[in-house]
Amino acid sequence: MKLPIYMDYHATTPVDPRVLEAMLPYFTDNFGNSASRNHAFGWVAEEAVDKGRKQVADLIGAKPKEVIFTSGATESNNLAIKGVAEMYREKGNHVITCVTEHKAVIDTCKKLEKQGGRVTYLPVQKDGRIDLDELRAAITDKTILITIMTANNEIGVLQPVAEIGAIAKEKGILFHTDAVQAVGKVPFDVNEVKADLVSLTAHKMYGPKGVGALYVRRRNPRVLLAEQISGGGHERGMRSGTLNVPGIVGLGKAAEICQTDMAADTARLMALRDRLSEKFHQNLDEIYINGSMEHRLPHNLNISFAYVEGESLLMGINDVAVSSGSACTSASLEPSYVLKALGAGDDLAHSSIRFGLGRWSTDDEVDYVVDKLTDVVRRLREMSPLYEMVKEGVDLSKMQWIAH
Repeated sequence: MKLPIYMDYHATTPVDPRVLEAMLPYFTDNFGNSASRNHAFGWVAEEAVDKGRKQVADLIGAKPKEVIFTSGATESNNLAIKGVAEMYREKGNHVITCVTEHKAVIDTCKKLEKQGGRVTYLPVQKDGRIDLDELRAAITDKTILITIMTANNEIGVLQPVAEIGAIAKEKGILFHTDAVQAVGKVPFDVNEVKADLVSLTAHKMYGPKGVGALYVRRRNPRVLLAEQISGGGHERGMRSGTLNVPGIVGLGKAAEICQTDMAADTARLMALRDRLSEKFHQNLDEIYINGSMEHRLPHNLNISFAYVEGESLLMGINDVAVSSGSACTSASLEPSYVLKALGAGDDLAHSSIRFGLGRWSTDDEVDYVVDKLTDVVRRLREMSPLYEMVKEGVDLSKMQWIAH
């Protein structure tokens, strides 16, 4: 076992050696531009792009022509939401999303509001999932898009996307899902979930950073998007720019590996995740799992360690890479907005750790992390007067605090 230990697979994943091997020739020998249609260098590159497109399509049950390559999930989310808002503005200006979405969705929706659009942010229940009746009630005759993520990046909770897709279809509304954390980890089929637009990215599934894709449905309905990057009309006119051929080769290979290895990976990671959870529960009291365990990614565990300050906890385990929130918001000292939406108080939200297991996680790493964290939590709690009071049977909720 090597230190430091990596348990932040939701933030990013290492590139699988098989993916790197597939990519390497496209940096040197096969360096052509896939839009160069009049010589062999361009043809070879175009062939590689076509193969990558098919590999991604096969993973999500789509047709190759429905896969649009982007620079990653943030761009895919922007293209889906802004592209629909602009293209369908004659039909309506109302978008429905959820308070626990990734910032790439929430901030894009806020941008629409500044431009005169209307956005409904659905709350979540204590388990992290939306209430489908609340979704139905939020729909108006001006609703053009529902955008709800498949799996949450902090708590790993899976939303009922098939049911959401069915509601959208019944009402004639487009459905976009940010499936970044789910694709390649759990079975996902665009037709089963009735999705019209799906965002995904390579670096969350053992591919390179800087390349992603947006699935755009071509039939029943044919989805049209206003381009957000102009020039050259690449990618069916939806996303101009020279294609990142090595990146696309890597994304395609990563998708192919996920498709063949998913069942075995899922079973192994679920066993590791359960081992992590059981050992923490054996060693420590006053710990709380955030979000549904039933509807959850197999490799995610988000735990709050009560009466411990999160920053001190992370500093105490500096040879373990974990996160106290999303990688995209961890620069902020605010408590996680996702945990707050579940009803967690600031104290618990500040004391939460997201454990993300992955393809190279081992039993030994899990055991080391549990032992290390247990020691740190116990040490920090020894210094906590609140923990001492709770152990003596004091009900803190009934305490009256006097400010000096």
